[in-house]
Amino acid sequence: MEPAGAPPARTPHRLNPAGGCPHADNARLVAGGAVAPVELPGGIEGMAVLGHEALREFLQHPEVAKNARHFTALREGRITAGWPLLTFATVPGMTTADGADHRRLRALAARAFTPRRVAELRPRVEELTDALLDDLARAAACGDGVADLRRHVALPLPMGVICELLGVDVRFRDRLHHLGSRVVATDTPPAEAVAANRELLAVLGEIAAAKAIRPGDDLTSALIAARDEGGDRLSQQELIGTLLLMIIAGHETTLNLITNAVRALCAHPEQLDLVRAGGASWADVVEETLRWDAPVSYFPFRYPVRDLTVAGTLIPAGTPVLAGYSAAGRDPAAHGPDADRFDLTRTARPGAVRHLSLGHGAHYCLGAPLARLEATVALERLFTRFPALRLAVPEADLQPHAGFVGNSVRSLPVRLAPEGTDPGPRAGRTGMDP
Repeated sequence: MEPAGAPPARTPHRLNPAGGCPHADNARLVAGGAVAPVELPGGIEGMAVLGHEALREFLQHPEVAKNARHFTALREGRITAGWPLLTFATVPGMTTADGADHRRLRALAARAFTPRRVAELRPRVEELTDALLDDLARAAACGDGVADLRRHVALPLPMGVICELLGVDVRFRDRLHHLGSRVVATDTPPAEAVAANRELLAVLGEIAAAKAIRPGDDLTSALIAARDEGGDRLSQQELIGTLLLMIIAGHETTLNLITNAVRALCAHPEQLDLVRAGGASWADVVEETLRWDAPVSYFPFRYPVRDLTVAGTLIPAGTPVLAGYSAAGRDPAAHGPDADRFDLTRTARPGAVRHLSLGHGAHYCLGAPLARLEATVALERLFTRFPALRLAVPEADLQPHAGFVGNSVRSLPVRLAPEGTDPGPRAGRTGMDP
C-alpha cells in the first residue's frame, strides 16, 4: 500500500532487447520523472536515470559503485550465464572497478589518451580517412552511386585506429567487431552470447600471448610491461578485460557517433550549410550529435551501495541502474523547450548546458579526445570530398541498431554524387593501407 500522499508507483518500462529508436520512449519517460523503473531482459528489475541533472548527480555520487558484488540479483543467483548484459556487469577492468582499483587500472591505460598523444595521431587519422573515402567511392561506383557509409568509413576508421594503438593484427579486426557486437547486443540468444563471449576472450588471449612473447611499440605491450607505483602489473584477467573495453568502446561509440552525425546533417541541410558558411564548426557538429543523438543510449551498470533517493525517486541498494544518455541529451529541463531540435548554435547560447554523453566524474570516457578527433576529421573530409552526399533511402527506412545500449542504425546507404556523375576515387590512391 502506498503511503498517504505519495505519488502512485510507476509501471516499469520494459526495455526492448531488439532495440529501436529510443527518443519517443525517452520523451514519455522523462515527462513522468527523471528516474524511471525499467524491466531488463529476463524480468530483472532495474532503474534508469534519464534527467540531465539527476544523471549528473548520480554519475558522481560517492555511494554509487560499479563493482558487480553490489548487484543484488547477481549475488542471489538470479542472473543466468547467457544473460545478454552479463559482460557489462562482470568483465574485469576499469568499467567494473571502484576506488583505488579503478584509479590503478585507469592510470595504466590513460597514458595513451593524453591530449598530446591524441594530437600526434591526427596525421594517421587523416591518412586512414582519405583511404577509406577512396574505398567508399569505389563501392559507390560499383553500386549505382550508392554505398554503405557505416560499413566503409564509420566502422573501419575507429577500429583501425584503436587496433593500431593496441598492436592488433589486421586479420583479427573483422572477427573482433563481429564478436564484440554479439556480446554487447541485448537481443543475442543466451547460447550465442555465451559462445561469443568465450570466443572473444580466446581471441584477446591469443593477441596478449603473442605480445608477451614478441613485444612491440604498442599499447598492449606497454600494458603487459607496465607497473603502477606500488609495483603491481595488470593481472591476466585485468589485461584481457582492458583490451576488451578498449576495442569495443574504442570503436563502437565512434562508429555510432560518425553514423549519427552524417544522418543528422543529411536530415538538416541548413545546419550543414551553416558549417560551410563558417557559422559553426565540425567540432560543433560532433558535440551537438553527442547531445541530440547520443551514440550510447542506456549504459549498464551502476549500483547504489545503500538506498538512495535521486530526483525524488527511491533507488534501492543493489539495483542495477542504467545511465540514460540519450534521454538526458534531450531533457527539456536542461536543454530548453527545443531540446529535440538539432541546432549547431546551441553551445554558443548563454548558459548552455554541456551534454553528458561521454560520461561524468571518475568514469568519464577515457577515449573521449580520440573519439572527437576521429569524428571531426571524418566529417570534415567526407563532406569536403563529397559535397553532394545525401541519404540514398528515406530516414524512416533505416533499420535501428540491435539492442538498447547502442543508439544508431545498422547501415547507412548514401549517394555520393548526383545521379549520372562519377564518384570514383582520386587518381593515385590505392585504397586503405592495412
